[in-house]
Amino acid sequence: MHPFATGPRDRVDALGEGGLITAIRRWLGKTCPRAPAGIGDDCAVLPAVRARQLLTVDPVIFGRHFDATVPPAAVGAKLLKRNLSDIAAMGGKPRVAVVSLCLDRATRIRWLQAFHRGLAATARRYGVALVGGDVAEAPGVLIATLTLLGEADGKRVLTRKGARAGDWIVVTGRLGGSLSSGHHHRFTPRLTEGRWLARRSEIRSMMDVSDGLAKDLAALTPSDSRAVLDLGAIPRRRGCTLAAALGDGEDYELLCTVRDGTDLTSLHRAWRRRFPTVPLTVIGRFARKSAAGPAPDHLPATGYEHLRSAP
Repeated sequence: MHPFATGPRDRVDALGEGGLITAIRRWLGKTCPRAPAGIGDDCAVLPAVRARQLLTVDPVIFGRHFDATVPPAAVGAKLLKRNLSDIAAMGGKPRVAVVSLCLDRATRIRWLQAFHRGLAATARRYGVALVGGDVAEAPGVLIATLTLLGEADGKRVLTRKGARAGDWIVVTGRLGGSLSSGHHHRFTPRLTEGRWLARRSEIRSMMDVSDGLAKDLAALTPSDSRAVLDLGAIPRRRGCTLAAALGDGEDYELLCTVRDGTDLTSLHRAWRRRFPTVPLTVIGRFARKSAAGPAPDHLPATGYEHLRSAP
C-alpha cells in the first residue's frame, strides 16, 4: 500500500492532529498505558529503576528504509525492531518507547492504522510499552522515529570497546541480501541471544550489524590491531555473494569479540544447546597491525555510510 492518498478520501488531514492522536491511542490498544504513564500528558511518568538504563533512537523513512511494496504493519514492526536490535547489542532488555511522526497531510489513514497495529503487535511480543510521542506535518515526507528506553539485564553492559589483539571475531546468523529477501523488515532482533552473550565473561565487546559487516567491524577493532578475516567462513544467506554479505547492511545480527584463549568448542556447544537454530560463526580474529592478512579496507565491499556521496 502506498502511504500517500491521491484523492480526497482516507487522508490524514480529514482527522487533524487531535483526531489522529485519538486514533493512535485506539490502534495501539493496551500497549499504550493511560496518562500519566502513557499518551495524554506533556511527558510520560515512568517508575524508577535501579538497573543501568539504555537509550537508543532510530527512524524509518519512506524511500530510504521502506517503499510501497512493504506492508505498513511490517514498517511499524521494523521501526521498533531496529531499536530492539540496538538494545540486544548491549545485552539489555527493552522497557518503554515514544514515537514521533512527520507526515504529509495526504498520508493515508488506512496506512497509519496498519502501521500502528504492526507496531503494537511487536511491542506486545517484546514487552514494550508505547508511552507517547509527537505528530508534526512535513510536506512530501513520511518519517517515523522511535526512541526506546531499556535497561541492563544484569551487572554487565557490553559495548563496542574491549577487544584486544588475538581475540576472535564471531557473528550470529547469516548475512547479505537483506533487501532482496525481505529480511530488512522480517528479521528477529537477537535480544535473548544478546543477554546470553553478555553473561559470558569471554565475550569482550558486541554490536549489531546494521550498516554492513565491512563497515561495522571497524567499530570493534582495537586501535593497535586490524581484523584478519576468513572470508570463506562468513555465513551468507542463500544466493548471496561475499560482497553482499559484507556490505548490504540491515542484517541486524550480533557481531562480537571473544577473548583469546577461550575454548571455542565449549562456547559453541553451549550456544547450540541454547540456540539450536541460530548459527554462531567464527569469522576471524584481531592481529597486530604489523601482521599480514586482509584488512577491512581491502575487502570487496565497504558497507553503507550516511551522508556520503556514492563513489
